[in-house]
Amino acid sequence: MVTSTIACASARTFLRPAAPPAHNRYRGLGDVRSVARALCSPAGLHRRPWLARLRRALAEDLFVLHYQPIVSLHDGQVSHYEALVRLADERDGRLVAPGRFLPAAERYGLIRDVDRMVIDKVAALLGADHGEHDVSIAVNLSALSVTDGGMLAHIERALTLHGADPSRLVVELTETAAISDMELARAFCAGVQALGCSISLDDFGAGFGSFQYLKRLPFRYLKIDGDFIRGLPGSPTDQLVVKALVGVVEGMGGQTIAEFVGDEPTMRLLRSYGVDYAQGFEVGRPRPVVPLLA
Repeated sequence: MVTSTIACASARTFLRPAAPPAHNRYRGLGDVRSVARALCSPAGLHRRPWLARLRRALAEDLFVLHYQPIVSLHDGQVSHYEALVRLADERDGRLVAPGRFLPAAERYGLIRDVDRMVIDKVAALLGADHGEHDVSIAVNLSALSVTDGGMLAHIERALTLHGADPSRLVVELTETAAISDMELARAFCAGVQALGCSISLDDFGAGFGSFQYLKRLPFRYLKIDGDFIRGLPGSPTDQLVVKALVGVVEGMGGQTIAEFVGDEPTMRLLRSYGVDYAQGFEVGRPRPVVPLLA
């Protein structure tokens, strides 16, 4: 019984505190002098070059997307792909991982522009297919974009402009712990669903408020935080949490996705627990193209 399983899991077990999102780390810099001190610190001096670099990347279309498959644990078929952004401005051709530039994008207020750029690229890709293949793509939106009053209209315009089927777009909410206005977030999710798109809640279990989001935000998919997946075969605690989450989400009519799946023993356990989908290197690495849409 799900309720008894949940009762056995302590609050510490079920909800692990997440590292604060990048933009939260700079809260409290409310006056000019504190901002100046932050920017003139060694860390601030290191970050400042990113402002010009990110602006140039946005202006010159230097961001590229890679796509990682999310596979059904029931039949082994690809359910959809997640679009992962990379920066392609290095002279030697190497791609810059998002962990290096997204915190700066948030710090300098450019994360909404990055999110909109990703939406545009994915809508164009889906529209170019003209519905010939039943392939869906998930895009990540930051907490700032979720509460941005213009984001929903931007998604609708992008889908309309490119003739993309809204049912093939999955909007994935990241950094839910950083959402400052839950009513705005809930309205955004309802609006996305009204367009015909799906909602996915990312990194579930990574913050103490997770169950509030589960209760208040409509969703189709719930991604179990990788912290519960990486060591799953050897952790009875993680096994307990994953089994309980599957029961809760299934009872709410949603589906579960396990991320950071790295080996076959983990796949077998997830399958036995009733997890619906898997994502990770064991399933497939990110690639610059979606195979069916290439």
